Amino acid sequence: MIDEVLHPQNLYKAYYKVKSNKGSAGVDGMSVYDLATFKEVKSKELVKSILRRKYIPQAIKGVLIPKEKGKHRLLGVPTVVDRWLQQALSQQLSTKFEFDFEE
Repeated sequence: MIDEVLHPQNLYKAYYKVKSNKGSAGVDGMSVYDLATFKEVKSKELVKSILRRKYIPQAIKGVLIPKEKGKHRLLGVPTVVDRWLQQALSQQLSTKFEFDFEE
């Protein structure tokens, strides 16, 4: 299954999904607009590190979201690269398991 997740076409589709969702930068400060350059320059290196089981996701950035009555909720923001990989995995998992879930 990892070959399907890391297949260039799946990563390409995941990239456009992450880019269209926009979102904030994670702890590394990389925006979704910087992901295109990262993808071109470092995607092969990233895939190799995953296949060697050496990839370690970045820390998650905590952001306080204001709620009613002056309260706040902590929201975790992963890095753009981690969101890209999560999306690639999600796309493959959904094709395998989506139909098994009941209404």
